[in-house]
Amino acid sequence: MTEPAPWIVDQEALYADCKIFKVFKQQCRHPHDNREGVFFVIRCPDWVMALPVTTDGRLVLVRQFRFGTRSLSWEPPGGLLDHGENPTEAAVRELEEETGYVGKNARIIGTCAPNPAILGNTSHFVLIENCESTGTADFDVNEEVETRLFSAPEVEQMAMNGEIHHAIAQAGILHLRNTRPDLFQPKK
Repeated sequence: MTEPAPWIVDQEALYADCKIFKVFKQQCRHPHDNREGVFFVIRCPDWVMALPVTTDGRLVLVRQFRFGTRSLSWEPPGGLLDHGENPTEAAVRELEEETGYVGKNARIIGTCAPNPAILGNTSHFVLIENCESTGTADFDVNEEVETRLFSAPEVEQMAMNGEIHHAIAQAGILHLRNTRPDLFQPKK
């Protein structure tokens, strides 16, 4: 059996410009047997998810309406990277804008490809420690955000029972558990 091979993109054209992402139509050809296909891919900036841990070891989550699922969603704060912005800067900015929390020692603890079948971007997971509330959030015009603190075991349970159903948030929690397993241990 032959291993899968990268297809050759013979033509690519902008199909739709949708403000925060662009859809491209690609005419592709397989390099071994020359079969052809038309594929659509989405290009958008990289994403970042802040994983904020307070000084007492709790996690900062937000709940907001998500138009794709038409439901409220619990998740760590996050968003798109601005042009030229690095992931740690973006995570610190998103955390403060969405929650009014600030912290220290921001560092990338993992990345993932959100949906490599159609998306070409990366999602970065940034741990931010010793977070404290300044009380000053700066929401976008259409944002309504509830902020709440949870223990790491509570957050893990929320991900397991579907209360946190955002797949990238679940991946971020997995990276956090791997990086800071101490947070997920029962308190004595």
